Amino acid sequence: MSEAKASFTGPRECAVLQAAKPYVGKQGFTYAPAVSAQTVGAAGLHMQLITMPPGARAKTHMHAAHETAIYVLSGESGTWYGEKLEHHIVARAGDFLYMPPGVPHLPYNLSQTEPVTAIIARTDPNDQESVIMLPELDPLHPA
Repeated sequence: MSEAKASFTGPRECAVLQAAKPYVGKQGFTYAPAVSAQTVGAAGLHMQLITMPPGARAKTHMHAAHETAIYVLSGESGTWYGEKLEHHIVARAGDFLYMPPGVPHLPYNLSQTEPVTAIIARTDPNDQESVIMLPELDPLHPA
């Protein structure tokens, strides 16, 4: 039996974390980061909480070369996606959503009365570094 060799070069300590102080990202939503390069020295992973207020809408963006996985804890979110935001998907509490790298998207809260809370995991340990804003696509789906 061959031995698997670890190629991970990050920290060698386990950590229990609480979400850090929330901040507003380039996309316009409030994020509370937990696992990242800045908090634990993560080399290829970032996890955070997002809260979308009722009726909130992000700015159109994409994450260059990074995959995103989202687990919706509460609420209902819609996302327009694609080169011209021509596709639409809805994720509800209990759903997982996958976003491939380099896909333009415009997420929003479907409810005018309830927030959406979700956990986001991305293969960019620095969260905002790979965000590319696409303001030219925002008018395709006005608020």
